[in-house]
Amino acid sequence: MSQPPVLSIIIPAHNEEHRLPPSLAKIDAFLRRLPFSSEVIVVENGSRDRTADVTREFAQTHPYVKLLVVQTRGKGLAVKAGMLAAQGDYRFICDTDLSMPIEEIVKFLPPHSDGYDISIATREGKFAHRIGEPEYRHIMGRVNNLIIKLFAVRGFEDTQCGFKMFNRRSAEDLFSVQRMTGIGFDVELLFIAKQRGYRIREVPITWYFDPDSRMRLVQDSLKMLLEIFEIRRNWSRGVYAAQSAADRQPES
Repeated sequence: MSQPPVLSIIIPAHNEEHRLPPSLAKIDAFLRRLPFSSEVIVVENGSRDRTADVTREFAQTHPYVKLLVVQTRGKGLAVKAGMLAAQGDYRFICDTDLSMPIEEIVKFLPPHSDGYDISIATREGKFAHRIGEPEYRHIMGRVNNLIIKLFAVRGFEDTQCGFKMFNRRSAEDLFSVQRMTGIGFDVELLFIAKQRGYRIREVPITWYFDPDSRMRLVQDSLKMLLEIFEIRRNWSRGVYAAQSAADRQPES
């Protein structure tokens, strides 16, 4: 019986047939240098292109790559499915564009992560670098972060960066009760994690702006505010009560 992987990389992918193959090649080159086993789970999420096909083609020669198909659109829904299907002791959310160089994932693993349950990438503060981002997008991002600090989660400078690491215990607990299917899932997870007492740290990264970003600044900021109120309402109603081990099993 084979040993479970140490690291799981979860990639939510919607219409990513062009960006996904080069990203998988970069991830493969990185994983070959690691002294432990890994898996990559691509969660195809309602695509209208060949995202699933290019994943299957890559997996034919890289058996650690797995395809998970989630027809209903929503990044939060895709990430949840991938996290609950993962087997690794450490489970990393990774955007397809690799706007953070994949080599920086070592910053999220032991010994750097010792004593922490969750490590989230930050593009703000000392030792973090944002490269090529238009000033207006940075300003909008700071406004969005201020909204999150005021109404949901304090203490973090960048909750929305698409690169986050969870250890097995926190992943199986938090994703089992996650409800947000859209962009608010990051805030929801961190809100619950703080309420549960998980140890969380921010990891400064180098981040490259991608002009093909799918984010809609004004619309997504308004949607985020509405989802924050829904998160707080869910908490007050006991929606996020811890589930049993049987309840945490992903649906087949």
